Amino acid sequence: MSQPTISFEFFPPKSEAMEAKLWDAVSRLAPLAPDFVSVTYGAGGSTRERTHRTVKRILDETSLQPAAHLTCVAASKAEVDEVLREYWAAGVRHIVALRGDPPTGVGTKFEPHPDGYMNATEVTAAARRIADFEISVSFYPEKHPESPSLQHDIDVLKAKIDAGATRAISQFFCEADVYLRFRDAAAKAGVTIPLLPGIMPVGNVAGYTRMATSTGTSIPPWFAQAFEGLDQSPEVRDMVAASVAADLCLKLQAEGVDRFHFYTLNRAELSLATCRRLGLKTPTTDKDAA
Repeated sequence: MSQPTISFEFFPPKSEAMEAKLWDAVSRLAPLAPDFVSVTYGAGGSTRERTHRTVKRILDETSLQPAAHLTCVAASKAEVDEVLREYWAAGVRHIVALRGDPPTGVGTKFEPHPDGYMNATEVTAAARRIADFEISVSFYPEKHPESPSLQHDIDVLKAKIDAGATRAISQFFCEADVYLRFRDAAAKAGVTIPLLPGIMPVGNVAGYTRMATSTGTSIPPWFAQAFEGLDQSPEVRDMVAASVAADLCLKLQAEGVDRFHFYTLNRAELSLATCRRLGLKTPTTDKDAA
């Protein structure tokens, strides 16, 4: 079995301590030679400058290929277009086009800017119009919380592809069958672009549960039981998290999945451990890379 292609997601830091943690994670994961690394964009564009600064530093100081997240929340078409031109001028060639979460919080009603793009399909089309970006988009293997059906989600994904998307990355999930069902249904509907499973090892049980609730990600009983009470035992939690994430990836790999996108939450250890189980090794030891 050939080695898989991997990619990582980071978020822009908002303090010196968080910045140190981010760059430690970047330096430790870079030797795995990821296909790309993405940098998130806060609700309502709240991290625009920090996102841009982080992407620019990755470009300037590493050999990694950054993918900049971009949303249309609380921004006019002209503002989104300006960000796209700024990224292209800075050397960024990969955009993750998203609608984004409302500034009022996940689960609240999305209100488009009066002169803004309506959704990720329109952001994708804008990126394709402005420059020859590689464009990734998202999908929810268990259905977007606002969507009427999984088939509607597949139709939306096809519209994004028609607008210029070249890759799709999934929301995180707990069981392999969740992703595989969506993959097979999408293929049956004619989707041919790569569908990367989004893997998020559990870094904090309470935080993971909150995110799962807000995104409509189901947590099976076995999963909840495996992590019950472990926020009070972080070392044990991390061992369980790495094992569960690796088992998920290995099940997917056995079904022909050869690309994985890791939501790192700016931590290196859990993603490193999972990649190790997938047969990927850094040229140096973890101690040397730290």
